[in-house]
Order: sequence, then structure tokens, then C-alpha cells
Amino acid sequence: MSSTGNNPIQTIAFDADDTLWRNEEIFLHAQDKFIEMLLPYHDEAFIRSHLNGIQIRNLQHFGYGIKGFTLSMIETSIELTEGRISGTEIHQIIQLARKMLASPVELLPGVEQVLAELKGKFRLMVITKGDLLDQEGKLTRSELADYFDIIEIVSDKTPYTYQQILKRYQILPESFLMVGNSLKSDILPILDIGAHALHIPYHSTWDHEQVEKEVLLQYPQLEVLDNISQFTHWLDQSFKK
Repeated sequence: MSSTGNNPIQTIAFDADDTLWRNEEIFLHAQDKFIEMLLPYHDEAFIRSHLNGIQIRNLQHFGYGIKGFTLSMIETSIELTEGRISGTEIHQIIQLARKMLASPVELLPGVEQVLAELKGKFRLMVITKGDLLDQEGKLTRSELADYFDIIEIVSDKTPYTYQQILKRYQILPESFLMVGNSLKSDILPILDIGAHALHIPYHSTWDHEQVEKEVLLQYPQLEVLDNISQFTHWLDQSFKK
């Protein structure tokens, strides 16, 4: 599949959560419900901070996604109640996770229109990290799967991960563009391997995905758009020969 005109980009990959559809709100809502449950034991700020620390600590064991988040909530509840959390309350946490997994998928404005414009002109990919069943389920419920030629669900997004994907599909870095909301996961690793990346920020980002401004100064080639509706115009203008 070839790109349009003289555009050197042949493959465009999109992150999923908070790039194609809303996701962070689901976690924030569940976190608020969890904190409310533990308020008899500690104040909100302490619970929130402790949960965040345990989530980050558990990433290497449980990975990203709702299941890992649920295990971190259970561990936090046990630690912060010194083991006094009841079986009924643990069950409430599990029920909370089930609701998260069944949440409807709400596409971000302009997403489907952009994908329709790109379909057939570029090879389109989804590269997303998290739990396999959860991400597959969201992609199915989104009804976007048919727009994509390749779907990759990975445990983490590092330069090595992206290099392996490009190697698997025989994609040259200079012909590859990644679009995503996370600087840490979607953008900087791509720039590190010499490919192209476009940052479309989401209004809220998990602390673990934040990047210090000093780090960003090392990436003068960083490109940013306000929203995905501007994407096709940006693509045409940015890669004109």
C-alpha cells in the first residue's frame, strides 16, 4: 500500500486509549470510588498517593491495564487497613473492575472521520499496551477494527518494542508515523529510533506517563496538535516535498 502523492510516510500507527477513545476517565472514576471506600482509614491524599505508588511498583509484575490496577487496589486496601479490609469490600473492588471492563467505548471527536480519510492511502496500525483481552474487547466495541491493517497489543512501549514491530513488518523508520497522547509511551521512544511521531495530548494523563520539561528539550523535532481532527491537514503540510 502506498501513501498519497509524494508523502514519504507509508505506515501510520495510532495509540488506542485516550488517542482513539476516552479511557482515563474510567480509571479516575474507579479510583474515586475506591478512595471513598477507604476514607474511614486514611485521608484522600494519602490513599491516592499510596495507590499510585503501588501501581507503579506492580507494573513489572502485572503490567498495564484494568486487571493490574485491580490487584493494586486490593493490595492497597490490605496495606492501608492493616489487613482489616473485609471479604465483602474486596468483592466490591472486583465488581468495580468488572464495571470498568464493561464500560462503553466513547470515540474521541473526529477519530472515525480521520481514519476513513486515511484508509486505503496508508497502511494503518494500532499499537497499544495493556491487557490483551481488555484491549481486544475495546477495539471490538469501538467498531474501528476494520480501518486497521495491523493490530499490535504489547506489554510496554519502549524503543526496542517499536524496533521489533517495524522489523516484523519490514517498515523503514523514515516511512513510519506514530500518533498518540502519551509522550513517554507513544512519542519519545519513536523519536529515539529515528521514526516520526505526533503528540496529541489528552486533557488528563496518569502521573507515571508524565515527562519532565528538561527531557523534552532534547527533542526539538517534537510535533504537537491540539486534536485529531487537524491530523490530515497537518500530514499533508508536514511532509510536502
